[in-house]
Amino acid sequence: MDLESLKTIDLDFYEWFDKINGNSYFAGEIILNFSLENEEIIKVPFSYGYDSAYEFKSFKIIKELFKIDKKNYPFWDFCKDNNIIKRSNKTKNCLKRDLKEFD
Repeated sequence: MDLESLKTIDLDFYEWFDKINGNSYFAGEIILNFSLENEEIIKVPFSYGYDSAYEFKSFKIIKELFKIDKKNYPFWDFCKDNNIIKRSNKTKNCLKRDLKEFD
């Protein structure tokens, strides 16, 4: 897929909080062009991070995929500049095993 054909980015993630050690983890999928003919799904494995860390990790993957080497380029600016619709969903309070399915 090239950048010109990218119309939507959907982030569907799950978050688990390790109560014993006090750390948050996430895993999920980046869905490019959701429900379109050229839909592509990228799994993001179990990773450490809280709050919007899943969005930063997702954008890092997208920048690598489309060979974008701009530094300090916010995700929302990338979407605005390229007329891309971005939707994010993070389900909190999941079980650790829910995140392992993305490995």
